[in-house]
Amino acid sequence: MKRQDLDTPALIVDAVTMNRNIERMQRAAVDFGVRLRPHTKTHKSPEIAKLQVAAGAAGITVAKLGEAQVMADAGLDDILIANQIVGPLKLRRLAELAGRVRLAVLVDSREGVLQLEQALGEAGNVAVDVLIEVDTGKGRCGLGDLEGIADLADRIERSAVLRLRGVETHEGHVPAGAGSADQMRERAETAGRRVEEIAVALRARGHDVPEVSVGSTPAAPWTARISGITEMRPGTYVFNDVNQIAIAQATPADCALSVLASVISRPAPDRAVLDAGSKSLFCEPARRGFALIEYDGFGYIREAPAARIVGLNEEHAIVRLPAGSEFPGIGERVEVIPNHVCPAVNLHDELALVDGDEVVEIWPIAARGKVR
Repeated sequence: MKRQDLDTPALIVDAVTMNRNIERMQRAAVDFGVRLRPHTKTHKSPEIAKLQVAAGAAGITVAKLGEAQVMADAGLDDILIANQIVGPLKLRRLAELAGRVRLAVLVDSREGVLQLEQALGEAGNVAVDVLIEVDTGKGRCGLGDLEGIADLADRIERSAVLRLRGVETHEGHVPAGAGSADQMRERAETAGRRVEEIAVALRARGHDVPEVSVGSTPAAPWTARISGITEMRPGTYVFNDVNQIAIAQATPADCALSVLASVISRPAPDRAVLDAGSKSLFCEPARRGFALIEYDGFGYIREAPAARIVGLNEEHAIVRLPAGSEFPGIGERVEVIPNHVCPAVNLHDELALVDGDEVVEIWPIAARGKVR
């Protein structure tokens, strides 16, 4: 199949660029002396997860239990669910999955630990690794004070069905409002040092803390360099997106994924309309960054960098064209790099892996919509 045989909107992934991104991050992990456990919420594809493992990843990370089940069914057998799992419905599923694969989850409360213990105890002969989530500035889940973390570690150590694997943080706050790479580096290093300090303090209290895990593509160049960090969990790097361009960590040439769209209308000299709207691109403004390429639209059009997607309806992208600019005509196609690739992927059922004009594979996005 040729690229022109794809109907639009279509999610396309350049195989060469994606493999280069995978290899680059794997080399970085080796250079930092840490294990790479990529977050698969970006691509939601067992096929891509297997490529990451084949390149050297120690296992995978997922965001939700449903994603973990999809990956396990596809043969991936070392999975961290970077989330708290609570409630009887989910915990029964967790116990079943723990009997099939090496599994770890996050905890940040005694109640969460108690619920895990009860569910695993009822399942019988099932144990799960847990990592205590540390809040290093994101302000979401996770504990910030050492005493609360140590108390939770004490509670886990007394459990017959839970094993303390270590501590974990998601330093997703690093790029928020950053005005420079130096500012991002300072935030990332502060987060990395904090989670390592917690690990050292827990060890001093007699706890075995083998894993000190960090996770964020924007923070990856710095956090994983901190002495004592053992694992990194970036996700976006596999494709990159406009948000990565905005913080000067990628160029359009480093972005492996695009939404292939058709021009369906040219109603005015300064306006074009595409057939890919918010249901294809996800309606999220671009990150305010500091890169030389500034983009304030709803996606970067490879064929027309000066054009701006100024609005998204459900099935339409409205493109503003600079005076005198060239732009494809009705029926022609463009490739749009999403602002935030992770939710954009979740809008599609499949992706087309391409090499030049050839469509190499069509892969289902098997974990799409697995939000439970």
